[in-house]
Amino acid sequence: MLNVALPKGRLGESVYDMFEKAGFGCPAIKEESRKLIFESVENGVRYFWVKPSDVGVYVERGAADIGVAGKDILLEYEPDIYELADLHCGICRMVSAGPKGFHDDTTRTLRVATKFSHIAQTYYTSQGRDIDIIHLNGSIEIAPLLGLSDLIVDIVETGTTLKENNLEVIDTIVPISARLIANKASYAFKKEEIDAVVRGIKKETT
Repeated sequence: MLNVALPKGRLGESVYDMFEKAGFGCPAIKEESRKLIFESVENGVRYFWVKPSDVGVYVERGAADIGVAGKDILLEYEPDIYELADLHCGICRMVSAGPKGFHDDTTRTLRVATKFSHIAQTYYTSQGRDIDIIHLNGSIEIAPLLGLSDLIVDIVETGTTLKENNLEVIDTIVPISARLIANKASYAFKKEEIDAVVRGIKKETT
């Protein structure tokens, strides 16, 4: 039985469809219920829904053999896992953004609001820029508007939210998409089963 951690929400639902088409379906997962764990003995899989940012933890610690996590989560938390495949869905990008016409005054520390503190720190360190990270968990777009920060680092899909708040993309830090990941020990002991999933999923994404 392979334990599979899926992120709650639209991404998890679309990814589950990939698993189903690849031959690893679990009909119970589509039933209306508040259950979080579903299994198909016939197909040898057990799925469970978890918060997207927690998928890496479940996989790294072995509660899940494999899982699906956004590249943003992998870069931010750096779980000790194997990244097996790019699923080519959940596509967006990590960007720095600020008020239209923003000019960076390099004589002072740049204030950056974000919930991706590690990614922001790594990026600006590579640029040789001294920054003050302001960690927020939501409504990040209003931080520059209220003078809390100069810029934000966040995920952008269409850019509509930025435009509606008079912000614009300054730089793209990294492209983001969903990745299939595996626990290292599980990959050693269940390699055949996991590779079968990878092959099936890759057929659906190529």
